[in-house]
Amino acid sequence: MKEQGLRTFKAGIHPPYLKELASGKAIKEAPVPEEVPILLQQHVGAPNEPLVGVGDHINLGQKIGSSEAFVSAPVHSSVAGVVKGIQEATNATGQKVKAVVVTPDSNQPQFSGVSRDIEALNAQDIVSIAKDAGLVGMGGAAFPTHVKLSPPKDKPIDIVIINACECEPFLTCDHRLLLERPEAIIAGLKLFMRAVGAEKGVIGIEANKLDALDGLRKAIGGSADIEIEVLEVKYPEGAEKQLIFAVTGRKVPLGKLPSEAGCLVQNVGTSIAMYEAAAFGKPLYERVITLSGPGIKETANLKVKIGTRISALIEACGGLTEDASKVIMGGPMTGWAQAELSVPVIKGTSGIVVLTESFVDVRDEHACVKCGKCVEVCPMSLMPNYIVTATQKGEWDKAEMWGALDCFECGCCSYTCPAYIPHVSYVRKAKAEIGAAKKAVKK
Repeated sequence: MKEQGLRTFKAGIHPPYLKELASGKAIKEAPVPEEVPILLQQHVGAPNEPLVGVGDHINLGQKIGSSEAFVSAPVHSSVAGVVKGIQEATNATGQKVKAVVVTPDSNQPQFSGVSRDIEALNAQDIVSIAKDAGLVGMGGAAFPTHVKLSPPKDKPIDIVIINACECEPFLTCDHRLLLERPEAIIAGLKLFMRAVGAEKGVIGIEANKLDALDGLRKAIGGSADIEIEVLEVKYPEGAEKQLIFAVTGRKVPLGKLPSEAGCLVQNVGTSIAMYEAAAFGKPLYERVITLSGPGIKETANLKVKIGTRISALIEACGGLTEDASKVIMGGPMTGWAQAELSVPVIKGTSGIVVLTESFVDVRDEHACVKCGKCVEVCPMSLMPNYIVTATQKGEWDKAEMWGALDCFECGCCSYTCPAYIPHVSYVRKAKAEIGAAKKAVKK
């Protein structure tokens, strides 16, 4: 149902949110795992190469992987311990990527960084700190933060938006951070504003998180250049282009970046990570994630070491229920179902959702009934049905023409389809084929 007078975007859906399963659970520390495989590719961009060797003893927060490429982000160790191996490991999408596998020491130290006066930092200092700390977007996209803080000189940023929507069902880790760490969020926002020279900061928050407003307002204090915009509860309100439109009324053109609209969007967790990196020199080696769903015995919001396996987190939450049937890394709309539970958490992991048989729809795909529901709900105003048809026929040029590359895979089309067509799977197939064809042409 539309909340009267609240801003939003066109189209979208209202799935059951079920956030009450974990929203009341305060953040707790997850146990240190017995083995930590830290993937060297956790971001959009060039993969890292290892900076350590087998048998090396490494420190908490030590940089263990890096790349010379601009669009990349270094990786740091989430534990103190010994490098057991450098080998391939499976990531959440089923791909094999290089990983540094660490056996943690029995006694783990607390991080000890160097305190800095963040008020003395200039724009370039902030960008360099974000790069050195390996910061990426923690809402799931994992785009390197220092790249987002370096927009083209002819595309000035005047508004920085903190994405506090957390519109995916089940996930509540950002909500808990809003409640428990508002001061750090606002400090990070101010650093982002200084880095890009923005005149205004806005926190875009959905109306189902009103309990966080008092803390945020207190943290903002007398800063007249920062405001809160309460938005309609709708999926995908937190998608970058949809959030920009809801907050500012500006439209980001298809195929373009938010800088085209003078905006920069950062996640709640990324804002805290920016503050911690600037104030204490802390790299991004841990994050808060939600473990929820009817298929897990105890829901939780846990601060987790990057590299912790899904299996270890499920064990920390009491294990799976007898009727658990599907484990998803991320949210149920955009996450990836997992074939094995040895997959480790990365910087962009926002949650682990476990569904039971009653929640999993396994009905077979049918022929399109031409109802147009997928078109009606698409927040990008695309034609998902046409993309599917082109993909089924292997007509990649037509799939691109109908906007396959503009789709951000929110899943609204699949959710509403009465024929149970997995539109997002077709889109991912089309994107892969279009990308492969373009690479072939370059060669």
